[in-house]
Amino acid sequence: MRGSELLNKMDLISPQYIHAADIQSRTKRTGLKKWCAIAACLCLVFILAVPVMAASMPAFYNMLYTVSPATAQFFKPVHLSCEDNGIRMEVSAAYIHENIAEIYISVQDLEGTKFDETIDLFDSYQINTPFDCSSHCVLSGYDPDTHTAEFLITIEQWDDQDITGDKLTFSLREILSNKETYKGIINEVNLSDIQFDNTTQGVDPRGIGGSEFIEKYEESAEQDLLTVLKPSGTICSPVDGVSLTGIGYVDGYLHIQVYYKDILKTDNHGTIALTNKETDETISADGSVAFFDDAGENSYEDYIFTEIPAETLGEYDLYGEFITSSGSIEGNWSVTFPLENTDNH
Repeated sequence: MRGSELLNKMDLISPQYIHAADIQSRTKRTGLKKWCAIAACLCLVFILAVPVMAASMPAFYNMLYTVSPATAQFFKPVHLSCEDNGIRMEVSAAYIHENIAEIYISVQDLEGTKFDETIDLFDSYQINTPFDCSSHCVLSGYDPDTHTAEFLITIEQWDDQDITGDKLTFSLREILSNKETYKGIINEVNLSDIQFDNTTQGVDPRGIGGSEFIEKYEESAEQDLLTVLKPSGTICSPVDGVSLTGIGYVDGYLHIQVYYKDILKTDNHGTIALTNKETDETISADGSVAFFDDAGENSYEDYIFTEIPAETLGEYDLYGEFITSSGSIEGNWSVTFPLENTDNH
């Protein structure tokens, strides 16, 4: 039917059908808004409740049953704890299913002076298992009044190997906190008159960033040493534990090298970018190569820019983002709890 014919036929439709269709359409939209509002409220309740859930597990379970009864029944209360070095670690609840362990823990500073809201577990936690695992940790909340942090830790065994046995031991070795963040232009460096040092060396990388560089390295038959700048001394130190140690060109690519002190104890890390002085456009590095020093304690990282010719470098400011800490808190926290696979519940 042509458009003109359709318009002519519309005169034949009874007004009552048009009115009924309009009412039905408005009713559906209203119902949708109502359910969306309810869902949004439930999500907000969940988000606001997460920071205090480990401090009051019954309230946490009540909230979960309100939003998702299926989720609440999976996590089983544990409430077993240990203390070392003035810090109490408690395993609050756990959900073990197939090859995955999801564990809620709380960490409390009993002295109130050891850590703050920047706390993380420094990838030093583990479960006793004969298989290789991957894991990640999320800070759920921090209570400054009780100096307590809550974490959800997810540990997954590789090759789909089920987590089995009568009990499970969760242990923690180090805690990192009192971290400081630096973000801004590194004013000590003027790229307009920088003296390039293009002296290079071959290194065995501890890490590679950027898809182009990762693919090139993986496709190398012998995975040869990678070429980076040779450290030429400290150019500047924008923050304690971080120093700029080289700016030069390698195979036509701009390399900016940063030194991170004692990363195995401080987890000092960051990134380098360029900011256009005229447009404020930020140019991120296209890749990076990180490598240890001879002692295996400190790390260098070459940030690589593939499209910045030397003659245009003066158009940019050097921008850095760095996270540093004074060091980790060591201890021996370990809790063994009965293992119950809840996957079939």
